[in-house]
Amino acid sequence: MTQPQQPTLPDDTVAAIQAALGAEHAAIWVYGLVSAFLKASFDAPIRDGATAHRARRDAIARLLGRFGKTPEPAKAAYLTPQPVTDEASALAVLVTAEQDATVAWRAALERCDDADVRKTALEGLTSAAVRATRWRKLAGITPLTSAQPGLP
Repeated sequence: MTQPQQPTLPDDTVAAIQAALGAEHAAIWVYGLVSAFLKASFDAPIRDGATAHRARRDAIARLLGRFGKTPEPAKAAYLTPQPVTDEASALAVLVTAEQDATVAWRAALERCDDADVRKTALEGLTSAAVRATRWRKLAGITPLTSAQPGLP
């Protein structure tokens, strides 16, 4: 009796998914960081964003496991594009984290043919783009949306 063969993914697809996983790890870290700089009225959207990124991270880990790949672990810390010192800089770094996630997920979407992987990538791109828009609105950053989410 033969064993069922494990599905495979091309190396460039795996690399793109791992990069998207890295963006999810970074976003989770950013949400933890900014919570120290934002008032209590931001607690619910911070919790919602962090929860969404954790769920996406866990889904990616399961997806990679199905293909026999080991998910890359989170780093101990991440560099922000500018220091986070107040509400405005905290909101700006949240927008950046979500924008980075859209870029990573768009790259993953462009490098995969597997339907489940494409669905995961599209959901990642869409949800990060929506959260980026919400944070831009709260921060008073215009334009609120990107014409083509996921472009660097």
